[in-house]
Amino acid sequence: MIEEYKKIITDYACSNYKLMFREPNGLLKHPYIVPGASYTQSLWDWDSWLTNVAIRQMFVNNGEQKDFVRYERGCVINFLENTRESGCMPHLLTPTRNTIDEAPEFSTNMHKPVLAQHVAFILKSIPDETQWFEPYIEKLDKFLKAYMTHQCHENGLYFWLDDAGIGVDNDPCTFYRPPKSSGAIFLNCLMYKELQAMEYICDIFKKDDLKDFYRTRAEILLKAVRNLCWDEKDGFYYSVDLNLYPIDLNVPLHSGCPRHWDCLIQRIGSWSGFLAMWSGIATQQQAQRMVKENLLDDKSFNSQFGVRTLSKYEKMYVIKKSGNPSCWLGPVWGISNYLVFKGLVKYGFVEEARNLAYKTIKLFGQDIEKQGCMSEYYHPDTGEGINNPGFQNWNLLVLNMIAWLEDKQVVSEF
Repeated sequence: MIEEYKKIITDYACSNYKLMFREPNGLLKHPYIVPGASYTQSLWDWDSWLTNVAIRQMFVNNGEQKDFVRYERGCVINFLENTRESGCMPHLLTPTRNTIDEAPEFSTNMHKPVLAQHVAFILKSIPDETQWFEPYIEKLDKFLKAYMTHQCHENGLYFWLDDAGIGVDNDPCTFYRPPKSSGAIFLNCLMYKELQAMEYICDIFKKDDLKDFYRTRAEILLKAVRNLCWDEKDGFYYSVDLNLYPIDLNVPLHSGCPRHWDCLIQRIGSWSGFLAMWSGIATQQQAQRMVKENLLDDKSFNSQFGVRTLSKYEKMYVIKKSGNPSCWLGPVWGISNYLVFKGLVKYGFVEEARNLAYKTIKLFGQDIEKQGCMSEYYHPDTGEGINNPGFQNWNLLVLNMIAWLEDKQVVSEF
């Protein structure tokens, strides 16, 4: 049946991927990619990046490419051209909407730290065509330094400004929490890879001083995440709480033994912890524990159709249909399955990666077979699509999993 599902998925992707392409309009002056046929004219940050990776895999498989480069570059350039001089960049653009215009600068979250990764991926895909990006290096640099100025704690971890536009919409580690309190493992793993991507870009354009700067910042973040987010008790990487009162030795009941910690582990089992493997932050020994003690636990993350986005042990665990926020409190998402899969491959868990790929193929194959399209997220025990039929987006990364299973060329994000 897996072979049949592979064909169903591949045929579906090749027939429908162009439904995600959009032409210039309004604020979006360049062609771009939307998450799926159910979306009209919305350019989203990490969605466009990962969809780009999936479409490139399809072109490796079938040899088509044509003028796709206009759309992938357009995603990047649209964001950069709608970025303020301060480096504040929107996480969502439409022809008439720029999200950074809706609140004071740096009072709400901007673009997630994935733009350098998107740029690096495109440059690596077509290495003899790099000059198109040279005029935008300074803007990208300002964007990343805006994170360092406005969203980096003194302990070295990055934090969300609020709970809007965080990607994993209702992650309990951030959702409904005070501003600037969430040192999310999701954000910090993305940022680690983002800093490495910027180092790569600087190397291409011979920006040696800037390259050294970003290498150093990546090393600092790596140490901070390993030191502050790893939990030896549970063998897992967690988000941390930064919402602590400042140390004041004039407070009598504090002065005798003031706190020596600058954050608190949030022992909330979110799939995002596995991004420490995808990003390469985890040590090999830590990855062993993460897989054996957490990923493979049927009462926690492991399910019939992939990785639960929230551990079933958590009181917040629920499977339901919702939008704004979409539900990340337990349903299986294609993107979480994929990124966990990539972490398993990176650390040599071949059998576990193969099993997760099979589950993902079955999940999407049966959905296309039943309703003719994919869904945004799924019930972990039945595989039923829960929300937003017609969603494609990063679900198409299942093609990259199929290529890996068949020992073919695999297109990977930077």
